Amino acid sequence: MQAITIISTWLIPLLIVGILLTATYKKIPSYELFVEGGKEGVKMAVSLLPFLVGMMVSIAILRSSGALDAFVNIIQPFLEKVGFPAEIMPLALIRPISGTAALSVTAEIIQTYGPDSFLGRLASTMQGSTDTTLYILTVYFGAVGIKKMGDALKVGLIADLIGIIISVIVVSWIFS
Repeated sequence: MQAITIISTWLIPLLIVGILLTATYKKIPSYELFVEGGKEGVKMAVSLLPFLVGMMVSIAILRSSGALDAFVNIIQPFLEKVGFPAEIMPLALIRPISGTAALSVTAEIIQTYGPDSFLGRLASTMQGSTDTTLYILTVYFGAVGIKKMGDALKVGLIADLIGIIISVIVVSWIFS
């Protein structure tokens, strides 16, 4: 355990020193390249802003309007039949859209039911087992100008669905 702590403490600083020493040895202008990369990063961040604002507004409207809760109430009988807790459905629906909104839903679930409850564990597991597919496609694909993203969308959403289903199965198996 102490070896892991030492490695995790020194790995990044040693990596940075190694990169700088290699750049110096090869006579590469590391500082100038670092500054150039910073400039490109700022340009990329500015180009991402419209996509980020659109996603944030859409999520805020979805949550504030009550549409998400209404949808969950409609499908609750089906969810009960298949053994899927209805309380976790907002997280399952929001997670592919936004990590921040999903974290907010996870925090609400944990605050309401407790971190050691079945729903708290399920929310935490689901948070780590799925990704923000629509966010990734909207922001990153949009930023680099990819227009045809149908296959990536299908694969990403299927992976999210599998992550959600497996989360429920594994947490039910381990903690029930």
